[in-house]
Amino acid sequence: MSVTKEERKTVREHYARAPGDSGSPEVQVALMSTRIRNLTDHLASHKKDHASRRGLLMMVSKRTKLLRYLRLRNAERYKKLIESLRLRK
Repeated sequence: MSVTKEERKTVREHYARAPGDSGSPEVQVALMSTRIRNLTDHLASHKKDHASRRGLLMMVSKRTKLLRYLRLRNAERYKKLIESLRLRK
């Protein structure tokens, strides 16, 4: 259910804008998307786990806010991120 240290490292390296970057919106959204996918798989088999479902909804909400911020600040980076993560259209 959780993301391993190696997975986080590879995601961070792939989406970082500069070496050592871990706080840019792209990295945050990519890490959150990985956690959301894992949690979605968990909830498929544990339908009554309402605490994890609430956490999932909060993560999706936070990711939406980060994506909105990125879209308003830099539309090119937003489009590139959406395409690479295959989130929308």
